[in-house]
Amino acid sequence: MAQTINKKQLNELVLQMIETELGGEQVYRTALTCALNDDLKKEWEGYLEETLKHQELATSVAKHLDLDPATMSPGREVVKHLGESFVKAMKMAQKNGSPEAAQLVACECVVLAETKDHTNWELFGKALEKLNATDKRFFKEVFDQVEQQEDHHLFHTRGWCRELWIDSLGMPAVLPPPEEVKQVETEIGASRAKQQRDSYL
Repeated sequence: MAQTINKKQLNELVLQMIETELGGEQVYRTALTCALNDDLKKEWEGYLEETLKHQELATSVAKHLDLDPATMSPGREVVKHLGESFVKAMKMAQKNGSPEAAQLVACECVVLAETKDHTNWELFGKALEKLNATDKRFFKEVFDQVEQQEDHHLFHTRGWCRELWIDSLGMPAVLPPPEEVKQVETEIGASRAKQQRDSYL
């Protein structure tokens, strides 16, 4: 392990990665009960399947670092609380609002959860730059399996959230969103798709 890496903080990041993926599973399972749009439901079903795989990969990272994947930390406790809060928010929306409103809340909760998830893996990718060659090879294989999927989860659901909100306001919406149609995989691609949305109307 390179000296420039704060090993304690790397362990903290990995524990939060695991908890985010565990919470993500529950977020998607709950969000699917809120989804009305068939295309969105299909999208989230795929993300749930990928999230289950990401749990395994994050756990393998912890084990490779000789870190017990079940270890709790103050930061991990916060991540766990946030995940549970997203689930609670969706159930509250289902109970107190219309099905359409619950779908919007679910979309927002997925975006919030995926923002943390995306950040975790992005930071892990940055940490790879400072790891020694042996560690880097293993971790890079893990990272490469996850990175594009995490981009997809965040950018596409963000597009869904925007367009469903626009639709709820009684304005013309692009459903599925441009991000989905163009299969964007980068922040730049997502920005371009958003800018070009009027051409899809």
